[in-house]
Amino acid sequence: MKEQFSARMVRIHFGEDDKWQGKPLHEAIVARCKELDIAEVIVFRGIEGYGSGSRIRRSGHWTFSKDAPIQVSIIDSDEKIALLLPFLDETIQEGLAASSSVQAIRYTRQPSPTELK
Repeated sequence: MKEQFSARMVRIHFGEDDKWQGKPLHEAIVARCKELDIAEVIVFRGIEGYGSGSRIRRSGHWTFSKDAPIQVSIIDSDEKIALLLPFLDETIQEGLAASSSVQAIRYTRQPSPTELK
């Protein structure tokens, strides 16, 4: 099945070492998105990058830093994203967030007759 809808995409950039209440920040964001029943969230671990503060973040075998750049990409309605923003304001200490309107297409498979039973 295919469903098209207008949505908002938020991409948040920060470092792998960033934490919220002792757990990795990206895990806290994903958990909060799950609680809010957000349509889509995915975490990307980068190779190299920099952002606020201009500190270069790297991952890999040849560096001593374990602070790889992280991007969390979130897609849902404006209303659902609005519910998430206060949490992001509270949890993100350093980073960058970008928000844009998008046209989303959700693909879902139809359950087989045996799955309906």
